[in-house]
Amino acid sequence: MEDRSHKVLLALVMLFLFAVIVLQYVCPGTECQLLRLRALSPAAAADPYRAEDETPARFVPRFNFSADDLLRRGGFNIKGDDLIVFLHIQKTGGTTFGRHLVRNIQLEQPCECRAGQKKCTCHRPGKRETWLFSRFSTGWSCGLHADWTELTNCVPSVVDSKKEVRLRPSRHTGLNALFSSPLGRNFYYITILRDPVSRYLSEWRHVQRGATWKASLHVCDGRSPTTEELPSCYTGDDWSGCSLQEFMDCPYNLANNRQVRMLSDLSLVGCYNLSVMPEEQRNKVLLDSAKENLKRMAFFGLTEFQRKTQYLFEKTFNMNFISPFTQYNSTRASSVEIDKQTQQRIEALNFLDMELYDYAKDLFLQRYQYMRQKEHQEARRKRQEQRKILRAKQAHLREQGENSS
Repeated sequence: MEDRSHKVLLALVMLFLFAVIVLQYVCPGTECQLLRLRALSPAAAADPYRAEDETPARFVPRFNFSADDLLRRGGFNIKGDDLIVFLHIQKTGGTTFGRHLVRNIQLEQPCECRAGQKKCTCHRPGKRETWLFSRFSTGWSCGLHADWTELTNCVPSVVDSKKEVRLRPSRHTGLNALFSSPLGRNFYYITILRDPVSRYLSEWRHVQRGATWKASLHVCDGRSPTTEELPSCYTGDDWSGCSLQEFMDCPYNLANNRQVRMLSDLSLVGCYNLSVMPEEQRNKVLLDSAKENLKRMAFFGLTEFQRKTQYLFEKTFNMNFISPFTQYNSTRASSVEIDKQTQQRIEALNFLDMELYDYAKDLFLQRYQYMRQKEHQEARRKRQEQRKILRAKQAHLREQGENSS
């Protein structure tokens, strides 16, 4: 009896070994086994981009965007002449994101960042020219915190004047049809936006500590605004120590609706000359322009969605970050306690930014959802191809077995 049980056990072991050998023949290596392990793993079902930013489980879109608006894969060529241009809006987390761009991307030729120096050298592989136009790579070449109007007029001349190339036709990629230089270089504009109330409070705290951004040029239609067009909110060297009430009371405060102004084409409204058109018309033109420019940008992220920002950038530019982005829920703005009336006042002062942010958040989450669906569809297609190959090999094995028998 005992001898018989040993024979049964031996037969089971032999059967197991035969199955392993067959599996190795049908699917060489560990590819199939890893695919099955990933499918069974609990981590596979979890969304690594959902945990940190408290995204609602079911996102309901408000705006109707086309597939061209949602799909952001522009074919950026780091080895060619293409350039990423970072439009850095104050107090949106742009400094952190800018550091990610120069220190945290896996590149064939990583940016060279030396200790004690603010700027890094970000050269294309095998070339001595940059692929990134930003504060931490080229400095403030178009002025401190240059806006859309300044950058789109300044960047092509700054970059192209540094490279001696013969004139060739412009390339239009669809995604960046408005953003090509006469030398055929494609410009990929990117930016980061933030919740308007948090951004406004953060700017107030920054100004309170002595920040002025006096070096900003505000160039529009070839000139900077006069003091009559853009009066100052303070008389001394800076506005340090100002209260939140004083900050809100200044009618010329550039903190009001800063994100809309930074992203719109100011030449459409006569730049900083408020007498060109009625205020209501001016506001509409600015908001519409900011929305359109934002939609057509190669990429934008949101401070409140760090991991999704990382994901969309990686998918857009086919570049991967080394370390994941971190969602910081504790900031200087979050430490400011304001009552409901003050919050409503800030929202009223930034009513254009509030509308732009709602639009941007909806577009951002739709892009994220669209890209994830595309990713899942691609993964499903690959699994189906794997199954077809597996079934074909199994059929071939059976046919060989029948022939040999």
